[in-house]
Amino acid sequence: MPFSKLGLSAPIVKAINELGYKAPTPIQEKAIPVVLTGKNLIAAAQTGTGKTASFVLPILEMLSEGQTQRKKRIRALILTPTRELAVQVEDNIAKYSKHLNLTSLAMYGGVDSKQQKQKLIEGVDILVATPGRLLDMYSQRSVHFEEIEVLVLDEADRMLDMGFIEDINKIIERLPEDRQNLLFSATLSKKVRVLAKTAIDNPVEISVSPDNATTPKIDQWLITVDKDKKSALLSHLIKENQWEQALIFIETKHGAAKLVSQLEKRGIKAESFHSGRSQDVRAQLLADFKSGNLNFLVATGVAARGIDIEELTRVVNYDLPFPAEDYVHRIGRTGRAGASGEAISFVSKDNFKNLCMIESRLGHLITRKEIDGFAPRKEVPISILNYVPKNKRK
Repeated sequence: MPFSKLGLSAPIVKAINELGYKAPTPIQEKAIPVVLTGKNLIAAAQTGTGKTASFVLPILEMLSEGQTQRKKRIRALILTPTRELAVQVEDNIAKYSKHLNLTSLAMYGGVDSKQQKQKLIEGVDILVATPGRLLDMYSQRSVHFEEIEVLVLDEADRMLDMGFIEDINKIIERLPEDRQNLLFSATLSKKVRVLAKTAIDNPVEISVSPDNATTPKIDQWLITVDKDKKSALLSHLIKENQWEQALIFIETKHGAAKLVSQLEKRGIKAESFHSGRSQDVRAQLLADFKSGNLNFLVATGVAARGIDIEELTRVVNYDLPFPAEDYVHRIGRTGRAGASGEAISFVSKDNFKNLCMIESRLGHLITRKEIDGFAPRKEVPISILNYVPKNKRK
């Protein structure tokens, strides 16, 4: 089915055709018509299946007939958990609205607010914001909510995991009651459903399972290795296999800095990406990584949902994440837009419980490999697929 059959007008279809979009993904095909009817919606689909276009395209269609009439007022509000995701979503809005007379702004903390305030004064139709900065700007009367027609909670599960529930509730309390509400999430956990119940009346619910989604083609495998051999193993893989680029996930800022230093000693240039670095630095690192000027980016979980690189071929879990959902979001950075990708995880014996939870979440064991010279002294047992953490056992 072409996009033109979903109720989108010629200027929007022209923009997405110019971007190379051939046909809507399953989540787009299901969600766009619902949003265009003005109904409230709860939608779940895995990372990399096209959720952003599922709400942005119909919002552009609905707003295309008018513009923000007063300063500091907005017509659509999209809440996101991270700065990087806010920038990414707003970038997509700008591309999709190329042939429309609509304006948008990404608003987030960590940078001077003067430019954001000035843009709001000039007029913004669609605001993409992180909860904390939005509340701060609202308290300064730099933005007003009374003209909001649509609210989107994007990556709702991640926002709740990051502790934004109080901020989200404060924002919702200040919005006009007569608005459309859209919630998009990778998972519909209990916490997400509680939020949906309090924020969204009579929603349509859509869930696109991995079986019928446009599932990313990701070759997943793991290497069992002792903890103290991980950096040497990574260097070996980069050199032996002549990797051109990889996004490497690690758990802590300190660990990221240490790994970058270890790689540098072995002649491998890498940079660390985490919340401790300024927004300007992070933006430049992402730009360099996307352009290919930077080959290896060592990132903490802050980047898991904020990096959208269509041609990223490889993700490495240097440390296994917790909870298991974070694994799905991390590997979803590769294999995007129909491309194939590779996800490699380093697993030592002390990661066994995390591995069990991840493989239970996936519903299958991840292919194991051992690399000559890096066989672990401490054997990693085979996972228990029906593993249940102690805090969830009855």
